[in-house]
Amino acid sequence: MTAPTPLRIDFVSDVSCPWCAVGFASLEQALQRLGGAVQADIHLQPFELNPQLPAEGEDATEHLMHKYGIDTARVEANRAVIRERAAAVRFAFNMGVGSRVYNTFDAHRLLHWAELKGRHLTLKKALLRAYFTDGEDVASHDVLVRLAGEAGLDGDEARDVLEGGAYADQVRTQEQFFQQRGIRSVPATIVNGTHLIPGGQPPEVFEQALREIAGSVNG
Repeated sequence: MTAPTPLRIDFVSDVSCPWCAVGFASLEQALQRLGGAVQADIHLQPFELNPQLPAEGEDATEHLMHKYGIDTARVEANRAVIRERAAAVRFAFNMGVGSRVYNTFDAHRLLHWAELKGRHLTLKKALLRAYFTDGEDVASHDVLVRLAGEAGLDGDEARDVLEGGAYADQVRTQEQFFQQRGIRSVPATIVNGTHLIPGGQPPEVFEQALREIAGSVNG
């Protein structure tokens, strides 16, 4: 029996990026399709789409209109496209009128800590579901602590991380590292440090790319 090919996967994304939610679900499905062909070592890397947002956030529709110079109709049309793509990978995207966009720096700090505990992937999925499906405030420490607990992490320790400012330097260092490598939009999936799969691709695109990379490794 052929041993699985080990692949390091750095998934660069933001908690409030809808295409990141699509891409993450697609990546997971692709890995399931690959079965035992690859052994994925997934690392979540931080990227902030809106680092200057205040903790209370902004109305998402107004934010998108201002940021991209588009009208309400275009915002809703874009959401309809994302909603359809998300449904295809079994992710419920419920953003709409009244939704808000939040500062995600603390969420990234919590994810950094969660990776040290081996629960980062579970927490990532919880954060994406809380924001895009349930419309929760992912800048709220109370929400983040609750989600950490749901992901199998210690809630008291999570609160200590958030309130004490832990891992801020590490998150900023990682953000700068990937920006310096040319990552300007997310999601960006980097395999073995050299192969880039850009955007929220469908599962079959991830699957084909990972098969080809694994094949080149085994060469």
